[in-house]
Amino acid sequence: MALLARVGNDLSEHGLHFSHAGLVLRDHPSGRWRIWHLLNRCGTDDAGLHVEGLFHYFAGHLTRQDAKIVFLEPRLEQELLSTLADGRAQRLFDPRYNVLARPGSPRTQNSTAYLLEWLATAEHGLTSGHRADAWRELAPEFSPDRIHVAWGKRVLAGVAMQNVDFTDHSVATRLRGDYPVVTVRSILRYLQQRQLATGAVLVRKGRTEEVPVSQDRPVLH
Repeated sequence: MALLARVGNDLSEHGLHFSHAGLVLRDHPSGRWRIWHLLNRCGTDDAGLHVEGLFHYFAGHLTRQDAKIVFLEPRLEQELLSTLADGRAQRLFDPRYNVLARPGSPRTQNSTAYLLEWLATAEHGLTSGHRADAWRELAPEFSPDRIHVAWGKRVLAGVAMQNVDFTDHSVATRLRGDYPVVTVRSILRYLQQRQLATGAVLVRKGRTEEVPVSQDRPVLH
């Protein structure tokens, strides 16, 4: 099992490269690799859990073909597999989608928040499969990124986009326009800080190179 990140939406204006990630696994050494991840349903405020092959994972709209593979510690890997077997991974899922979901929000969730909650549940051996329990462990350990959304964009998004809910955040946050969000980059930082990964590789332009676990943006050569 490993974390697999891709570049879907272009987040470069926020200083981010990878926009989406899931966990890739196979049930036996000669089996097919499949990716487990949360996806928003076509710009609505609804989401679903998906298990699909690598072709479909990379067949959608991508800004770039870059991918990052993060190899997880064996103990964490086994715990993650246990959460799938006993249903905890499924119980963490909330279908109420918000691309700007506040970290720890009981109201909404997005793909990166789900992934982080799953990792935390496995790391700490939490038995409930409840999101609140995962965030009790994450609160002192995890640092989200902050996404700035200008006032004009907030007005347009609030009118035209069903998958964005600014009211998930405090009034003070909305006035500033700087929203704390779980990103792929913040998950990579978390994995490195908690020493939960054994290494990482970047796949770019047909080449593979070892990179730091926490590195989000490729280094241009």
